[in-house]
Order: sequence, then structure tokens, then C-alpha cells
Amino acid sequence: MSSLTTFEIHEPLDMHLHLRDGDMLKLVAPLTSETFSGALIMPNLVPPITTKEALLSYKQRIKDACKDDIFDAYVTLFFQSDYSYEFLEDIKDDIIAIKLYPAGITTNSETGASSMDVEVLRPTLSSMSKLGIPLCIHGETNGFVMDREKEFMPIYESIAKAFPELKIIMEHITTKDAIDLLDKYDNLHASVTLQHLLITLDDVAGGMLQPHLFCKPIAKRPEDRSALLNAALKAHPKLMFGSDSAPHPKHKKECCGCAAGVFTSPIALQVLVELFEKHNCLDNLNDFVSLTAQKVYELTPKKKTIKFIKKDFLVPAIYEYKNENVVPMYANETLAWSIEKS
Repeated sequence: MSSLTTFEIHEPLDMHLHLRDGDMLKLVAPLTSETFSGALIMPNLVPPITTKEALLSYKQRIKDACKDDIFDAYVTLFFQSDYSYEFLEDIKDDIIAIKLYPAGITTNSETGASSMDVEVLRPTLSSMSKLGIPLCIHGETNGFVMDREKEFMPIYESIAKAFPELKIIMEHITTKDAIDLLDKYDNLHASVTLQHLLITLDDVAGGMLQPHLFCKPIAKRPEDRSALLNAALKAHPKLMFGSDSAPHPKHKKECCGCAAGVFTSPIALQVLVELFEKHNCLDNLNDFVSLTAQKVYELTPKKKTIKFIKKDFLVPAIYEYKNENVVPMYANETLAWSIEKS
């Protein structure tokens, strides 16, 4: 453990974030924008974002919620297999990527792709490849829950081989198999969440069920966590931070039929500083939370420095705004680092 009492991160980026809409958006967006320089925003609203009008309107609502914070919302489009080249060419400068969900595999993905066959996806993927639009994928099958990501690896490979010029991001990876696949194809990259660097399925369901740790993809085995953590700590050049912070109201988490999602936005950076400090890898943290994403997505984020001080921080039990509320990971627990307010 280092003897540091202060630490700085420059232009932190969250490359996988759910902000929802309405009052929930107004609650959670500032909890990211006050500390991150930018974030890649998911399009799986109800209805999903599939038009330019919907996209630009959502981006404006995010901007309004974040007020005067130094923050860029990198918005995405919900994948459809029949987007025309002309449509994508017109919207290209307004989006950072297109997000592909297999139908029904996670929250609000019912209208996702019903087939992962390359030929079915080809019309849109071909246009994306020509236009240089990255493809983000929620990579799970509908098989046995612990095997869903592993079973998806051949699909990643088929797309990577069919479209070698298409930049593909394997979202929120959870397995050693995904880490191994990263170096096999030049056009494959990946994001990983905070929770998957820290927990296994045993933390979720090994004792009393922990609903606020339940997410999709579900946490896996210790060897998977070790592979993910090792790659993150070493700042693997194709692996970047994406929180997949996914807010759900408390009553939808602490119930039968618990919603999938871990809310980490307010505490992600503090926990990452503590984690990287523990493993004597703080020198690699800025790559993991900023520089790698800048290279992968060819970004120039707004300048923003976040300063951390070695001071206990008590995580709130709940965050609330009007009729919305959400419980964060580590609620009521004490973290070793605090963010210094400007």
C-alpha cells in the first residue's frame, strides 16, 4: 500500500453508462458529470433511440440535467439491421457508436437483434465499417447464465473476421475468455465495470442474496475476476473503464424479480483509486479510466482534473430526487478516498 495522501486523475471517462430519462436522469446524470469529463451513454430507453430526432432530444435533456458541469455526453444509437447508409452518414457526427443488443437479453432490449447471423446484420455493419462508426455489443446468448458470455465469443469472432475495418467493443466483459480474445483480433476492444473487478457470483448469491450487486452480465468465477483485474491493473491497451452504472429505484431492486443493474457512478473513481493503490498500480489508472478510451474512440475530452484526498468517505444510503431514488454500491460503507470539492 502506498503512503500517498493525494492523487489526481485527468479527464476521467466512463465508456458505458445508463442515465435513463425523466426524473431519474435528473437524479443520476449530475452524479457522473460532476466528476467525469465524459461518458458513453446507452440508448436502451423506452422506446429505444433509433432516430436522429430522438437522439438529439435525449442529448439535450442530458445537457440540461448536467447544467454547467464540464462534461460531454457521447450518445449512441440503438442497433437495427436495416439502417441505410444515407441515414448513418447523416447521423455519424452526432453519435460516438451504435449499440447492438441481442433481443431480450437485458434491460429494455426487447426490440434488439433477433439474430446474430453476420449476413442478417451485414447491411448496417457494412455501412458502419465504411463510415468508421464503432460497434458496441452486449455479448451474451440466452443460454445458461454463467455461460452466456463464453458462448458469445464465436459471434464476436465472426463479426471481427467479416468486418476487419469495423471497430468492435465487447461491452462489460466478465470472463477470462473475453480477455484472451482481446489480443486475437486487431479490431476488438473491451470495457469492464467496477463491480466485475471486485466481485464474483459468490458475493451476489453465496449467502444472503445481495440485490444491489445483481447485474447482467452476472458476476462470474474467481479466475474470471482475476483475469479482468490483472488486465485492468496493467492498463491493457485495448481495455477501458465502462461502469455500466445502471440505476433502478430501490423498490425494483429489493423485491421479487429484482431488476439487473449496479449503481456505481458516485463512488466509482474513489473505489478505483483504492483498488489500484492496493495493488501498487496507481501509475496505470489514468490510462485505464481515460487514455485508452481516448485512443480507441479517437476522443479529445474536455480538460478536467479530479483530485482525491486520503480521507474517509461515507457512502450515502440512498440518492433521491423527487419521486426517484437509487441505492449505490457500498451504501453505508466507508471508502478510504474522498474527492476534493473545488
